[in-house]
Amino acid sequence: MNSKLINKAHELRAHGLTTGEIADELNVSIDTARWLTLQQASEQETENVPVDFAVNWNNLGGSSIRLKYVSAALSDMALEEGEADVIVGIASSGIPFATFMADYYNYEMEYETSLAVFHPHKAKVQHDGNDFTENGTISTNFASVDGKKVVIVDDVITSGKTINEVVETVRDLGGEPIAVVVLIDKAGLTDIQNVPVKSFIRVSRLG
Repeated sequence: MNSKLINKAHELRAHGLTTGEIADELNVSIDTARWLTLQQASEQETENVPVDFAVNWNNLGGSSIRLKYVSAALSDMALEEGEADVIVGIASSGIPFATFMADYYNYEMEYETSLAVFHPHKAKVQHDGNDFTENGTISTNFASVDGKKVVIVDDVITSGKTINEVVETVRDLGGEPIAVVVLIDKAGLTDIQNVPVKSFIRVSRLG
């Protein structure tokens, strides 16, 4: 872990972000985000450092054209599991991909596909560790998943916990998750609760 990442974690905390939101911004696990916020850049612990790596995709996220093309590729991978009625983007980084994917399905594939947004539990965790709910929630401002075939989209899987939340929530609301698509799968997963996981990059640790 470098001092730049520690400083960024402290900066995000100073702006009021929760540990879960910091984890999302840095694309690291909640444990790593918590560790970063407890460190001083000049006095880093060398022991008990979480096994993790940060993912920076600013060159992609800063370009709508690149996001559009990558989202088309994610759509292509998801189509291996069939046509989707709803694309669920996980807040916040999954939403741009889900938006472009729904657009791709509608205008390129001529499917009737809607957009939904999932707010994960980790974004609701307070600084003192108190939680609002056990699972996240599907926003009521976007499409319903009831009775729909659903593709779940995010940028990075770190542990798989958030994706598990989404799959459970979609099923509880009467939807059928048919695929999970992500840019990077740091957990090296092939499926979650029997839902196929498809990624551009899958990380597998040795040993």
